[in-house]
Formats: sequence, structure tokens, C-alpha cells
Amino acid sequence: MSVQPTVDFSPLELPKSGTLVILAGAEGQLAASVPSEISGAVEKAIAIGKFKGRSLSSVEAVAPGASALERIVVIGTVGEQPFGEEDWLKLGGTIAGGAKGSGPVTVWADGAATEASARDVATIGLGILLRSYKFDRYKSRKAKPGEEADAGDEARAYTIATGAADAAKAEYAAAREIAEGVILARDLVNEPTNVLTTTEYASRIEALSSLGLEIEILDEARMAELKMHALLGVAQGSPMPPRLVIMRWNGGAEGQAPVAFVGKGVVFDTGGVSIKPAAGMDEMKGDMGGSAAVVGLMRALAGRKAKVNAIGVVGLVENSVDGNAQRPGDIVTAMSGTTIEVLNTDAEGRLVLADALWYTQERFKPQFMIDLATLTGAIIVALGNHHAGLFSNSDELSERLTQAGLDTGEKVWRMPLGKEYDKQIEGKFADIKNIGNGRSGGSITAAQFLQRFVNDVPWAHLDVAGTAMGSPANEYNQSWASGYGVRLLNKLVEDHYETR
Repeated sequence: MSVQPTVDFSPLELPKSGTLVILAGAEGQLAASVPSEISGAVEKAIAIGKFKGRSLSSVEAVAPGASALERIVVIGTVGEQPFGEEDWLKLGGTIAGGAKGSGPVTVWADGAATEASARDVATIGLGILLRSYKFDRYKSRKAKPGEEADAGDEARAYTIATGAADAAKAEYAAAREIAEGVILARDLVNEPTNVLTTTEYASRIEALSSLGLEIEILDEARMAELKMHALLGVAQGSPMPPRLVIMRWNGGAEGQAPVAFVGKGVVFDTGGVSIKPAAGMDEMKGDMGGSAAVVGLMRALAGRKAKVNAIGVVGLVENSVDGNAQRPGDIVTAMSGTTIEVLNTDAEGRLVLADALWYTQERFKPQFMIDLATLTGAIIVALGNHHAGLFSNSDELSERLTQAGLDTGEKVWRMPLGKEYDKQIEGKFADIKNIGNGRSGGSITAAQFLQRFVNDVPWAHLDVAGTAMGSPANEYNQSWASGYGVRLLNKLVEDHYETR
């Protein structure tokens, strides 16, 4: 990951150099606090450019001769609706994306169409951090031949000038920890599998104990004792040993049932004996995107000292091919005692989650469980890349996730579950099979499979195949790995499950 920029907060004072970004309201109206020595030049640029202040549109003004400023940029904040959390995030991303050179940038966060609270101002800083992310650690050249590397680009200093600098700085302390969680998730998904092996992944999670997380790692022998043969069957074709990693954050009341998050961590998925086509298989290094979100979330909760008891569980395996690999037609017995016909070895994520979910509910008795997995291509056919598929046995949990998605921009769309689909996974030679009948409703039958391992615990399954990697770039994410899920689940916890 590139060097992160610095973000600070100050009272409303005109900077002496660098770039000044001014927020404007309807028709380009400026706040009364904009200093008179530059307001004339800015208003002239607004008039010439017929700038209306529409959300994230911009116009550039020429700095007055007496000013040492290099650039003055005006950005609009007028949308169809008042600015929400994601709008402030996009604003920060737009500011970072438009920064040039290596000089400092000052944001005059006064005069927006929607009055900016301290938290809104902090969210601008969060957007700056997320937009500045790059995964270039393996590039020996940071610029194209003939071009000069802009070494100061990612390390640029940003100052957000506001009338509530101290309050914004306090809010930003938590926002910065959320950014660290998202960045960690992006890093994990972007890493190649020859680096991020199952054991290396487990070691990186173990390092998070420095933040106060309790980390426990189950090896292959321990999982065999627990009879996790669904998970172990997926791993048996790879020289990479499987791991189940448990993260615990004890920030809530003693004895309070935890909230639990479970992630699919298939560090690479060849499809096994039911091998995938060669085209695009390189992207299967990201088949652990669900687990990355869980790890990033736990890092964020610990970093901001969230007042909640939380559990994160990730099953780490590689689905590979050798003479010992699982075969289509094999039957395995999950930790729950359920027998499973493995009819397609490329439907492996649900086998990993079956044991991880059962283990989590049996050991921790959580308030709810949410699993995240890059589980099916079918969900991309259904929803594209802008929504994750949401499947749940709880209307309350679904509604809360939906609202958190709308607030953060990490949107979900609820999909159906039902006995009609359940019949499609009934096994011929075992209790159930790991695929449905044909291609129809593939993401639904996968969710029906998972539901067999949650009993009556409130549960939600997020199929993030279209959102965790390769999703469209936006104002605050230019990375192949998006870090999807960290902000969504942090918002859910913050709004509904923290001790007040």
C-alpha cells in the first residue's frame, strides 16, 4: 500500500500556500466566512463558469496576485437530497482525486448546502484516505518510462478548516480506525496467493492482537478433532494447511452475548477437480474477500474501542488440485453431523462456511451471525456489482443491514429463501448436496445450504462476489479490491449493538 496522506483539522484560517478547496451551496453561493481577499476572484470564476453548485461539480478560480496560493477550486454540494454519509465520503474522494502536484491542500468546510456536522467533516477526511489508497508494493517503477514519479501524491498533507475543528478531530479519530480496517481488507484481497498463503494470512491476523483483539488459531489436527470434515475436504488438495482463525473483541458489558461475523477465506480457488476456465482465474486470489471484510471489521472495532462484544471467525483454505483433492461424488460429514454430497468441487465456499458457522453458534451463542462470502457468480448475474445479495432468516437484521447499506453506500438487496428452494439441495445419497438442480437460483440454493447450519440464530448471509473485488471504481475507491463490508458492518454495530 502507498504512503497514506495526513489529514488534520484547523479553525477557519486562510492558508499561505498550496491548494484551497472551497465548498459552495446553491448557485455557487459562498459562506460569509470565505476571506474577502479571495472571494472576489472566486465569485468571478463562478459567474464566468456558470457554476450552479451541483454536487461534486467544480470550477477553478485564479488566485489573486497578492495570494501565494497555487490553486483555488470550488466544489458544489447541492444534490437532489441533503448530503448523507456517503455524499461526504464522495466529497473527500473527489478532493483527493483532483489534487495535483505535491503541495498541501486546505478544504474550507463551510458554506455547504447542507450544514456540515463535526462527523460530516470527519467523513470528508475518511474519503480522502480511501481515495488515496494504491496497492503498488510490487511495482519496481512507480511511474511509466519517461514520466517522473510524483512522490508526494499519496503523502500529501490535507487540512480541513472548520468552525468545529476540535469536535471534527475527535470524530476523525474513529473514522481513521475505520479507514485502517478498509485498507487492511483491500490489502488482503489485493495480495497474490504466493504471498498470502493460509499460514501467512493467519499470522497477519495474529498480529492484530496488538490492538487488543484476542486471537486463536485452530490447525488441521484440531479441526479434525472437532470433525470439521466439510472445511477439511476443501483443503485436502493443497499443500497449504487449513486454518480457522477466531478473533474476539471484548468491548461491551461482561457476559453480554457477542455479535458474530464469519468469513469465507479461500485464498485461491481453482475450482478443484471441477476446475474453472483459465480466463479470469487469476482473480480467484480474491475469493477470500468475505474473510477480509471480517478481519477489517474486527480491526476497525478494536481500533476505535467499540463498546460491543464481537466475534470474527474466518476459515482459511486453498481449493486446489492434486491426487489427494476432493472428487465430485465424495460424501463428507460436517461438524453438525450433516452429511453432504460434493457434486461440484467448485461450490466449496459453502462447505467452509458450514463448519465455521456451526462452530461459531455452538461455541459463542451469539446475538446474531452474519457471514460474508464471494460465494456465487449467480449473484452478479442477478444484481451486478452495486449491491451484495442479502439472505436472512430475520426481518429485523435485514432491515438494519439495508439501512446501513444505504447510509454507507455499501448497498445490499434482499433475496428470497424458502422451502421450495430447499428441496433443490436434498441429497440422493446423503442428507444434502452442495449444488442445486441446474443453474437456476444458484445464489439462493447456496444460501439455503448455509441456512442448514445456523439453527434458529438470527442470521444473514451476504454474497459479495460482485462487490468485494472488481467492482466499478468510484470517488472513494480506485482499487480492484474495494474493502466492501467493513463500513457496512461497522455502521450496523454502531447504530444498534453498542452499549450506550
